[in-house]
Amino acid sequence: VQLQASGGGLVQTGDSLRLSCTTSGLTFRSYTMGWFRQAPGKEREFVAAIKWSGDSKPYADSVKGRFAISRDNAKNTLYLQMNSLKPEDTAVYYCAAGRRVITSSMGTAQAYDYWGQGTQVTVSS
Repeated sequence: VQLQASGGGLVQTGDSLRLSCTTSGLTFRSYTMGWFRQAPGKEREFVAAIKWSGDSKPYADSVKGRFAISRDNAKNTLYLQMNSLKPEDTAVYYCAAGRRVITSSMGTAQAYDYWGQGTQVTVSS
């Protein structure tokens, strides 16, 4: 199983970025997918997730209204559209896949089985 996150970069406050996570070796449409991030000196935190069916999309309060998670099951790819970026969004962003993630655990890193290598997002003020 491989998850490859991409799309990060250096942007200014207020800019937008779209992260992608391409997957292989798993039945993508059967997996709940999530985005997490880790800033220097901080623990990994939940950003957003999307149920395998697409009907549940929880977000962290800090990104609600600015970020949008989506998936393309035909392309085995997960996306994170990030708008109105702020310096506090600076972190390494990781995508994750979980086969049996219950709704109440979608924001819990331990619920996911596979992780990508991360992509750096840096937002300058």
